[in-house]
Amino acid sequence: MLKSVNCGELRAEHAGQTVTLAGWVHRRRDHGALIFLDLRDRSGIVQVTCDRVANEAAYAVLNAARSEYVVQVMGVVRLRPDGLANPNMPTGDVEVVAEAGQILNEARTPPFYINEDVELDEALRLKYRYLDLRRPAMQKNIILRHDVVHLIREFLSSRDFLEIETPMLIKTTPEGARDYVVPSRVHPGNFYALPQSPQQLKQLLMVAGYEKYFQIARCFRDEDLRADRQPEFTQLDLEMSFIDREDIISLLGELYTQIIEQLGSKPILQKPFPVLTYADAMDRFGSDKPDLRFGMEHVNLSDLLAGSAFGVFSGAVAGGGKVKGIVAPGCASYSRKDLDELAEVAKRAGAKGLVHIAYREDGPKSSAAKFLTESEIDALQQRLNAQTGDLALIVADADAMVVAKVLGELRVLLGRRLGLARKDVHALCWVVEFPLLEWSGEEGRWTAMHHPFTSAMDEDWDLLDSDPGKVRAKAYDIVMDGWEVGGGSIRIHQRHRQSQMFKALGIEAEEAEEKFGHLLEAFEYGAPPHGGIATGIDRTVAILAGIPSIREVIAFPKTASATDLMFRSPSEISERQLQELHLAIRKG
Repeated sequence: MLKSVNCGELRAEHAGQTVTLAGWVHRRRDHGALIFLDLRDRSGIVQVTCDRVANEAAYAVLNAARSEYVVQVMGVVRLRPDGLANPNMPTGDVEVVAEAGQILNEARTPPFYINEDVELDEALRLKYRYLDLRRPAMQKNIILRHDVVHLIREFLSSRDFLEIETPMLIKTTPEGARDYVVPSRVHPGNFYALPQSPQQLKQLLMVAGYEKYFQIARCFRDEDLRADRQPEFTQLDLEMSFIDREDIISLLGELYTQIIEQLGSKPILQKPFPVLTYADAMDRFGSDKPDLRFGMEHVNLSDLLAGSAFGVFSGAVAGGGKVKGIVAPGCASYSRKDLDELAEVAKRAGAKGLVHIAYREDGPKSSAAKFLTESEIDALQQRLNAQTGDLALIVADADAMVVAKVLGELRVLLGRRLGLARKDVHALCWVVEFPLLEWSGEEGRWTAMHHPFTSAMDEDWDLLDSDPGKVRAKAYDIVMDGWEVGGGSIRIHQRHRQSQMFKALGIEAEEAEEKFGHLLEAFEYGAPPHGGIATGIDRTVAILAGIPSIREVIAFPKTASATDLMFRSPSEISERQLQELHLAIRKG
């Protein structure tokens, strides 16, 4: 190799050794007859000194080096002179005195400084991603990602899991996000789909008798992007036979505990992770991915206001709904503009209105003061445990889910704005017993909340035909710091149950056979009870790194508009390629 040791590995115990280094010039400082180069490779940075008087030949070569030149240096490691050690560098006790050098490649001036940790335009960073990835902050993220995946592989392999690859070219099926499709040249007019996940494939592996499978799987979804989404992403995908929900919760709880404690920098708030039902999570936090690093739980006020003269409150309770509130600490001084902004957020989330009560030094002030009695306002303060200086926000609706979701939006907004979430811990929990189905007004039918292969709770199967909205699923999500980092379920493993599920989703028998016949037939050959989960590698690493966007932990991500600025893709293809694929482009 062109180097005998990595730059970041040198320490005081290496003093006196002759070494060969190779890397990039991170910084150059010229003191006339003495030059200093900070030489960088993946392992870190070390200082190189070159004295013209002591070694004119080496000086002549290295004096020509500039930032981002690739150089090789041969020299002797020595302790830095007294008082000149750098405690901020792992290699700060030593330097390498150059005896020979070689410029392996020159470099143009980069479009941004690689040796400075400054905010850069993301489009510029993505266009020159190969340069952006040189920056120490980005290398730290990519190395953390490797460490997470390495730990996962070791953890699961030690527990008798087999890592098995599944195809990237499969069949397009209904449900879920839009597929990315691939035209077939060999079969004109037919298309493959890139997998949104290996869901059916891992179930078939259970039918095949492998019992414990995992894969670091690439997945593809043609959907609108956000900070936590990409058109292609990576997940830990696993499946197990002869297990129940508690087995998955126990296994993943142990895995995530190891990931956080071995590779993270913050402790876990509560172990084992709390388990909340979907109904409980929505009732207390208005979200199926609650951030447990702060409180501001929803408080039920329905019994206090059922007989209120204020029809908004009493009418909601009479209609079978709820009146609930949250308390924003220290926000009693909010201006009219601030309150109007919160009201607008509530309306966008589905509320017909938002009632506020500011508990000020001079007494409570409320948008509904003329409709509420003094005793009601006092009772609300006591129930809400609101202190002087706090702001109570109250929502009422005949649909209890609307109340939950509105207050959930306000809780997240205020928690972020007020900095309520603890930054020194990670808070994880499980959310279980999701609804199996949700109604799609746009499609006019029931759709699967998780996916169509999720089993109903044993005691709820009879409701699937008579009252689908009340059926609970054997589904579970793992939540970390308010992000859903994984989800899974116990699967359907019997043909008649899977057919029953397809029927509830409005998938007729003929379509089910066309789209899922391979799976239905497999269930007739001794399919074992099984279940699994998929957790997002990108999201998990981003949370560990304390970064809000998963693009920062992916080597070559797409933009929010699903474009690659470096490769300039997607791009047009040639007319010849179109003809080979039996395709034509229709304009407009």
